[in-house]
Amino acid sequence: MAFAAHKHRDQRRKDKDASPYINHPIQLAVVLWEEGGVRDAQVIAAALLHDTLEDTETTWHELRGEFGEELADVVLEVTDTKWIKKELRKRIQVARARYSSDKAKLVKLADKICNLRDVAAHPPAGWSLERKQQYFDWAKEVVDHLRGTHPELERRFDDVYALKP
Repeated sequence: MAFAAHKHRDQRRKDKDASPYINHPIQLAVVLWEEGGVRDAQVIAAALLHDTLEDTETTWHELRGEFGEELADVVLEVTDTKWIKKELRKRIQVARARYSSDKAKLVKLADKICNLRDVAAHPPAGWSLERKQQYFDWAKEVVDHLRGTHPELERRFDDVYALKP
């Protein structure tokens, strides 16, 4: 958590309050631990670190040096390639979901749960109703390719999805 907090220290969420970004990875870890009963230390650590490659200057080599290759690989699995256009990145995320490792699937499930909760309760400033609805539908498409990974987390995702704006 300290590593992720340091890496995200100057970042803010896109909500109207510009909340500290580190709250998001912490939420993932809490969802996995408290709501999913996940006790795998690598999954919890990957949840805390899941956006470091994507949103900070952190490299896979740095993660490997700090936390080992297996954890660095899980984080890499859930990382979007930022230089690819957003729509293609979204399609790739859907396509890769089914083939991800079980650990990456758990992190991705928690990420989608937290993201939908955030979009519903504290949406990014300026997001229209249509954009929120599109995000919900895309998140469901990703999660539908993760089905069979963790029934309780999948149920929690479905509960949040049912609140679709």
